[in-house]
Amino acid sequence: MIQETEVIIIGAGPAGIATSACLNILSLPNIVLERESCTASLWKNKSYDRLKLHLAKQYCQLPHMPFPSRFPTFLSKSLFINYLDTYVSWFGVNPMLGRSVESALREDGEKCWRVVARNAGSGETEVFEGRFLVVATGENSEGFVPEVVGLEGFGGEVVHSSEYGNGKRYEGKDVLVVGCGNSGMEIAYDLVNCGARAAVSVRSPVHVLSKEMVQLGMCMLKLLPCDVVDKMVQSLAKLKYGDFSHYGLQTPSKGPFYLKRTTGRSPVIDVGTMHKIKTRDIQVLPSITSIKGDFIEFENGKTNRFQAIVFATGYKSTVRKWLKDDGELFNEDGIPKKRRPDHWKGENGLYCVGFARAGLLGISNLMADVGAQKVL
Repeated sequence: MIQETEVIIIGAGPAGIATSACLNILSLPNIVLERESCTASLWKNKSYDRLKLHLAKQYCQLPHMPFPSRFPTFLSKSLFINYLDTYVSWFGVNPMLGRSVESALREDGEKCWRVVARNAGSGETEVFEGRFLVVATGENSEGFVPEVVGLEGFGGEVVHSSEYGNGKRYEGKDVLVVGCGNSGMEIAYDLVNCGARAAVSVRSPVHVLSKEMVQLGMCMLKLLPCDVVDKMVQSLAKLKYGDFSHYGLQTPSKGPFYLKRTTGRSPVIDVGTMHKIKTRDIQVLPSITSIKGDFIEFENGKTNRFQAIVFATGYKSTVRKWLKDDGELFNEDGIPKKRRPDHWKGENGLYCVGFARAGLLGISNLMADVGAQKVL
C-alpha cells in the first residue's frame, strides 16, 4: 500500500518538526518519517547530561512559539526537550517513528517523490509518495570517529560523545577526549568534576569565548561589520583568559564570527574548562599518531597511557546513502553545495532544512526568512 501526501519530511529533529508545524498552520498535508523511536533523538538520547544551550534563548526558538519569559536566558537540556515536546503537541506534528528510509527517488517524468522506508516495529517495507520532499536529517545524523592506527587494539573503553552521559563511571581513570570543540571541552570538564584524570587531544586552533561574549557579539553584528565585532570580542577574550598558547591551545588567524559564517565552525563556549586547563587539571595534548595497546602516541612524540577514549569528533550527514538523484543539491559529504541563504532549495520539489551549519539559529532564521508558504 502506498501512502500519499503533499509533502514528505525525513527527520523529526528540530528542523523536521518546525517544517511540519509551518505546513500544518497552512493546512498543507505532510508526513514526517523518523528512524528513531522519538522526536529530537539527538537531544534526548545522544547528548551528555550537563548540556545547556550555548546561545541565548531568543536565538534558539522555533517558528511561531517563543520561549516563555520565565525561562532562563540559557536553557538546560531538560527545559529545551520539554519545549520541543510542547511544540510537537501544540502544532499537531505527528511523526511516524521507527521508519528508516532506504531510498528516496523521483524518476524522470514522474510528478512525485517515492520514499521507501523500513518499519522497525513490523520489519515491513512501506512506500510513501509526495509532490515535495524535505530532507531534515541534518548534518548530525551519524557520529563520526576518525581512523586511527591501532584503535582496534586499544585495551580500554572507546565511545563517541553521543554515547557519553556523564563522567561518574570514569572516576579515578585516565581518559582522553579527542576533539576540542564545545562537546570535547565540556566533556573534559565534566570528567574532571567526576573525579577522572582528563586530557584533551587538540588538532586545530580554536577560539574560546564566554556565553556573554557570544551574546554581545551577536547583538553587535546587527549594527557593525563582522571584522569589527571579531576584533572587539577577541580583545575581551584575551582580557578574560589571557594567552593559552603555552598550555597547548592556539588561536585561529580569522575571527570567531567570520569562521562561523564561512565554515560553520563555532567558537568554544567556556563552561569552566579554561580554568581547569590553567590549573593543569585538564592536560592539552596534540593530535594522535597511533595507538599500541593502552598507550597512545601523539604528534609531539610523547606517549601516554589511558583507560578510556571519548571521541568528540562530531557527526556526519548520511543523506547520500538513501537520496537518489538529488539534482546536485548535496556534495559527496551530504552537505548542500550552495552557501547560505540559498542552500535550502533544490530542483523538482526537493528542499532541505537543518543543513546551514548554523545550529538552531540557522533553523530559526531559515523558517523566518523563507516561510513554508514561499518554499512550496
